[in-house]
Amino acid sequence: MDNTRSGCAINLTLEAIGDRWSLLVIRDMIFGGKRHFRELLNSEEGISSNILADRLRALTDEGILTRADDPAHKQKVIYSLTEKGIELLPVLAAMSAWGVKHRPVTEELGIRAKLLTDGGPKLVARFMDELREEHLGQPAKRRRGLSVREELQAAYEAVVAKKGRRA
Repeated sequence: MDNTRSGCAINLTLEAIGDRWSLLVIRDMIFGGKRHFRELLNSEEGISSNILADRLRALTDEGILTRADDPAHKQKVIYSLTEKGIELLPVLAAMSAWGVKHRPVTEELGIRAKLLTDGGPKLVARFMDELREEHLGQPAKRRRGLSVREELQAAYEAVVAKKGRRA
């Protein structure tokens, strides 16, 4: 039996990913490269283990993530984004751009949103290709230099270092 409240596209999207913790798990996988339960548990926002387990199960049931045994460690599970999950990157980029514009976002935590906004659809598409390679095993076009995630991390670290020099 279908438990959706309505056929509205926004409602259906919110039913799949609309709670805070689900979006933060997806954020940490996309921007932080986190793939294991313990890595995701250590998010800055302090998710509890039972909530994380529930959200991972729900996101897997929804087809946004897959779960598999980690070949590098027999007792660990590795989570991967599906194409459906990767396609949430532009949604998260738009949400972060809105947050930078309308909320008191710190400079260091807003730099990624600024770079994604400034880079536009081409940068987002490049990042999605890199995520497809990482999570789905699809070869991405080889580029010289840093990956998009590495560029975003380097910009974050530069802002943190600059603020440290000012302090």
